[in-house]
Amino acid sequence: MNLELMGQKAKAAAYQLASLTAQQKNQLLMAIADKLDEKAADILQANQLDVADALEQQLSAALIDRLTLTVERLADIANDVRKVCQLSDPIGQVVDGGQLDSGLKIERRRVPLGVVAIIYEARPNVTIDVATLCLKTGNAAILRGGKETFRTNAQTVSVIQQALVQQGLPIEAVQAIEDPDRQWVSQLLKLDKYVDMLIPRGGAGLHKLCREQSTIPVITGGIGVCHLYIDEMMNTEQAINVVVNAKKQRPSACNSLETLLIHQAQLTAFLPDFIARMEQEGITLHVDSALLSHPAFSGREYAPVTDAAYRDEWLSLDLNVKAVESLVEAVEHIREYGTQHSDGILTENYHHAQVFVDQVDSAAVYVNASTRFTDGGQFGLGAEVAVSTQKLHARGPMGLEALTTYKWICWGQNTLRD
Repeated sequence: MNLELMGQKAKAAAYQLASLTAQQKNQLLMAIADKLDEKAADILQANQLDVADALEQQLSAALIDRLTLTVERLADIANDVRKVCQLSDPIGQVVDGGQLDSGLKIERRRVPLGVVAIIYEARPNVTIDVATLCLKTGNAAILRGGKETFRTNAQTVSVIQQALVQQGLPIEAVQAIEDPDRQWVSQLLKLDKYVDMLIPRGGAGLHKLCREQSTIPVITGGIGVCHLYIDEMMNTEQAINVVVNAKKQRPSACNSLETLLIHQAQLTAFLPDFIARMEQEGITLHVDSALLSHPAFSGREYAPVTDAAYRDEWLSLDLNVKAVESLVEAVEHIREYGTQHSDGILTENYHHAQVFVDQVDSAAVYVNASTRFTDGGQFGLGAEVAVSTQKLHARGPMGLEALTTYKWICWGQNTLRD
């Protein structure tokens, strides 16, 4: 495999994609969605083999859940592709501009980034999500999935390339590094001559590697140590329902709840019903050592939370619990242990909500809602390429606009500068 050649071909394909009309791009996406339905049996068969290997290797339940495709999940992925067709195409959009005193007319116009590379782990849906958004915005894509999804990724990329050929477009518009050897990651990180943006989607180790070694601009995110703070002014029953949804709706997702902070004044009223509900839902609590002495925990065995557990994702039905004395202490905890992904407050006090929103510096901040909404589809962006926790270029769920840049177009009439 020659990554240099792959990059050259991706760049050439990107120039061709940049000239497509919105109608042509939508026709391509519809062809991909139809091919996903047509080839569903082949994709699912490949996925079953990947899952069987993962089970044999005794990989974590969270990773296997991310890896697994079902008939329903694959149908949802195909329908998400169709939904992207309905979204407005940002390419060619004039952001702003005007007439200068010199007579020069200028406009700032949205254009594709060019070539986008994604490195991801056991997430076969990313293959389709990334390809869809890249093609919709006229970008070529180079994909490097994890070894756990080798067969699934190969099959889905084949489906995408079949649709490209069907529409008379170069298959190099979407390419995959199929060899799982890590040497290819190191080589990809240096391909800045051809790749315009790199997005790692995986664990902290992958993000650290890309930040330290890449010569390509990197967008990091997707690691979600997410918090909910139950304010002293909040209905406890409603709060428990939100906590259950944030933790249990899909615990392996990066926007699932990892740490619950409870105002000291709420403990007596909140804890008995909360503990009973967590036992009912099969959620394992990891309790702050200072809180273990509360009478509600007597007669039960709970492991105290470690500092490392506060800083990492459980991605399972495990939840850290800590009492705080104030909103200020809750914010300080989130600043120390959070990853600027998704954090929220449950409160009936508007002023407290506003303070939390102003003081918590996360990509998505929630008031009286589950953190599970941080998602491109839920935000109305269509499928997402990642959830960025950075502040430059893109932040939060990255949809179509996050895959564009702009150029200045200057119109003159033989205009000269004085």
